[in-house]
Amino acid sequence: MADITELCDDLTAESAEVDALVADLPDGTWAAATPAAGWTIAHQIAHLHWTDTTALKSITDVDAFGLDLAIAATDPAGFVDQFASASLRPPAELLPAWRDSRSALVKALLEAPREQRLPWYGVTMSPVSMATGRLMETWAHGQDIADTLRAGREPTARLRHIVFLALRTFEFSFAIHDRRVPAERVRLELTAPDGRLWTFGPDHAADLITGTALDFCLIATQRRHRDDVNLDAAGPIARDWLEVVQAFAGPPGTGRDPLAKGA
Repeated sequence: MADITELCDDLTAESAEVDALVADLPDGTWAAATPAAGWTIAHQIAHLHWTDTTALKSITDVDAFGLDLAIAATDPAGFVDQFASASLRPPAELLPAWRDSRSALVKALLEAPREQRLPWYGVTMSPVSMATGRLMETWAHGQDIADTLRAGREPTARLRHIVFLALRTFEFSFAIHDRRVPAERVRLELTAPDGRLWTFGPDHAADLITGTALDFCLIATQRRHRDDVNLDAAGPIARDWLEVVQAFAGPPGTGRDPLAKGA
């Protein structure tokens, strides 16, 4: 399991990278539509601000988190959009608000007892799991912003946290799609951003996925269609997993159209 200090350092770095994408944008560009249907760049940052604020409540004010959870229960399919829209404000207010909420969350995560169970939507998490989930979401929504702006992003070793989450949700990914959960595990052999090989899973597994860590993370966060990533899957379980993989809890998203179709 990752060290919470290392994770929070990586979360801080990931947030700063996304911040840099939007910090100097003209106000009008914040209204640009992103690949997430119905969401502008402002919605993406508002969502990160809301989720960081809500994660902070789960650590420091469980009663306040419970109120948010009750609201979400009234609209399970739409509460994420609802809260993102409710968090919208002018960019000059929204960006500082997100900076404050993410900084407060990191401080709370570092101070939380390691064994504390943090309530979340349908699950409870350790501080380590919460930090990993926040990093994954920050990276994924940052990808939507980068795609909108046609801005290149250099992949980093922080991707390993997203790969870890996808492995943790292996069984869940099949179950949430009403598919049989395989008893066998899949081996991953992924090329890291620095060219090294990251390996996960049994050494002699019958099912194997190979490719870059970036491509795997893009599909695991549903930021790319399967047709738009260069991943090789050997074995039926590996192929099936790439159809349902998601590095997040909750119902499966709608995914993305192939880039050629969406162009």
